[in-house]
Amino acid sequence: MFIELHLLQNFAPSNLNRDDTGTPKDCIFGGVRRARISSQCLKRAMRETPIFAQTTQIKNSERTKQLVQEKLKKGLPAGETSSAEADAILAKLVETLYSKMDSKDKNKTAVLLYISQQEVASICDALVNNWSVLTDSKQRDGVIAQLVKELIKQFKDRTSAPDIALFGRMLAEHPELNIDAACQVAHALSTHRISMEMDFYTAVDDLSQDDTSGAGMMGFTGYDSACFYRYARLDAGQLHKNLDKADDVTQRTVEGFLRATIEAVPTGKQNSFAAHNPPSLILAVVRNGGMGWSLANAFERPISVDRSGGYVAASARSLDEYWQRLCTVYGESTVANIAVLSLDADLPLTNLNAKKVNNLDVLIAGVLNTLAGKGGSA
Repeated sequence: MFIELHLLQNFAPSNLNRDDTGTPKDCIFGGVRRARISSQCLKRAMRETPIFAQTTQIKNSERTKQLVQEKLKKGLPAGETSSAEADAILAKLVETLYSKMDSKDKNKTAVLLYISQQEVASICDALVNNWSVLTDSKQRDGVIAQLVKELIKQFKDRTSAPDIALFGRMLAEHPELNIDAACQVAHALSTHRISMEMDFYTAVDDLSQDDTSGAGMMGFTGYDSACFYRYARLDAGQLHKNLDKADDVTQRTVEGFLRATIEAVPTGKQNSFAAHNPPSLILAVVRNGGMGWSLANAFERPISVDRSGGYVAASARSLDEYWQRLCTVYGESTVANIAVLSLDADLPLTNLNAKKVNNLDVLIAGVLNTLAGKGGSA
């Protein structure tokens, strides 16, 4: 089964996701410039949102080049962490298992590694249990080769980490440890044309002399405000496989995915803008199979300000109408459940109105019950 989430989220002036010039990311869609939040930015916000780890009840994995110094060394037997021999053993193990070490800093890997807490614990256990033979230079290479073989068998095609199970992992040097992502996240796009604005700011030197005029510093930052359409799709079967078919962890991860996707807001420039704006509309769809339906093309023709003002109502109307056109043309045979949560009671949802629920917990319960085969019609 698949879960699709469609969100309309209206942000006040902000700079949530910057490009290399420090200005908000954007793109051309439907022939006009749109505000954009990258999928990578959204996925990090999802996994870092506290509700995700709280719901899964499992600590998040870590993406790092400092596996040797910050993780593995701390798991070695007492008195071994400062030896040059320990550095050589750990570097050899990591290079054989994951990645080459950085040519300029042998304490770091050449690439970022996405590692679960259980993986770190398993590697440390293997090191401790075999430390006496690992310190024998004549046996070391053979022992490391055997340990790596056992660890790959333990880690291959599965993970205990909900975030890795959702977002996947790619290791170019060791593809046998790759994990196919169970979740696809689209770039968020504004439903309407945007124009970036500039905020000119100054700072006063509090200790300047009374006869000194002018600012202590000055600068500018780009920002925009937009109603975004967001889309994510979860393959529940792939997630179950990635989590080694652990039913309870899979269920908690699905719930964590739902709650984190809805709560996730990128942190970019939030101390300056505080754009903490929850979604105005959430559409959750559970499918038995078939192709996914992104509703981005509901906004291929950019939305104009509604006669009552603003973009949210007009965007909701366009999404509702586009959904119905898809259902009419392609049918709804694969749709197992639909639930709609609207922040404003008067959003124009002619076709989806019958699927509205009262609160987020009801929406999530409906999705989970449908996945579990309990019906769960919202």
